[in-house]
Amino acid sequence: MDFKNGLSLSPHALIAEERGLDPMIGRKLQAGEEAGLLPFLHCVLAERGGQTILESYGRGLDENWGRPLGEVAFDAGTLHDLRSVSKSVVSLLYGVALERGDVPRLDTPILDLFPDYQDLAQHPERKLRTIEHAFTMTLGMEWDETRPYTDPENSEIAMEMAPDRFRYVLERPLVEEPGRHWVYSGGATALIGEILKRGTGKTLPEFANETLFRPLGINRFEWNAGKDGTHSPASGLRLTAPDLLKIGRMVLNNGVYEGHRVIPEAWLSASLRPVVATGEGLDYGYFWFCGQAPVTALGGPTPWFAGFGNGGQRLFLCPKADIAAVVFSGNYNNWMAWIPPTRVWSEIILANFRNAS
Repeated sequence: MDFKNGLSLSPHALIAEERGLDPMIGRKLQAGEEAGLLPFLHCVLAERGGQTILESYGRGLDENWGRPLGEVAFDAGTLHDLRSVSKSVVSLLYGVALERGDVPRLDTPILDLFPDYQDLAQHPERKLRTIEHAFTMTLGMEWDETRPYTDPENSEIAMEMAPDRFRYVLERPLVEEPGRHWVYSGGATALIGEILKRGTGKTLPEFANETLFRPLGINRFEWNAGKDGTHSPASGLRLTAPDLLKIGRMVLNNGVYEGHRVIPEAWLSASLRPVVATGEGLDYGYFWFCGQAPVTALGGPTPWFAGFGNGGQRLFLCPKADIAAVVFSGNYNNWMAWIPPTRVWSEIILANFRNAS
């Protein structure tokens, strides 16, 4: 057994030290949890350069797309809601379909792809909304997800309850020109998911399994669907933490996994590029949040990218540090749920990165 400062070190601690992080990183995570600063955490899993540097699983109440599961003891094999981290996975799928020629370019008007709603296409202003506006959530249409997801007035919940989800989204009142302001919208993601389905001829789980999950060796997943049978691209995916981390590693490797190209590099460059400010201190790409954090070992503010999900679900990526991290949490429908995963990422993982070599 190796010791440092009188405390025994786990194998992950030794790897963390070898990979340039404070070997006490796991103890600091534990201390934060014991102090009540990191409540509701179900899992924290991080790696640098393909080697695990931090791994922690706990117990807690959980849900499956809003359905209570009771108390769950989490481990590496536990499927967990990704909620809106699903959006970032859908972005990857579109990149594959685009390269294959299955789906149209981003400057294509959305209504051109929904000929069943020709009454809406008669309004020239509606035809200005493109696929790229959906990806950047700048459609300039009325949408409100600031209400709790238990509230039927929340636009995503209203969409799920509507007799025709796509008409519900496409006929929202126009409030400004597209491309100007970011408004968080599961409706925008619903449109992208349907364009994928129509273009590929496959459901989201079928296409994801063929082009993403199987190439990464991901054999277990679930993808929740609404009452009409439509799989939710906005929030329906469930994966294990190690499998989500595989996706993160592949993205950090510019779309390559174990020597095989999975996602087009050009798509990753485009989708991880900050396009629009969210007004919440972050920018947004194509279903990816873009931020910065101080990293002393890298000389100061350093870009990172992430998929965010309700309840504190996160896939964090810092290309310059070559670090990927997954956080699963059970703080659903709480607007303060962003705090614990942000602390884990900024104050536990990046703050303890000491050597970039």
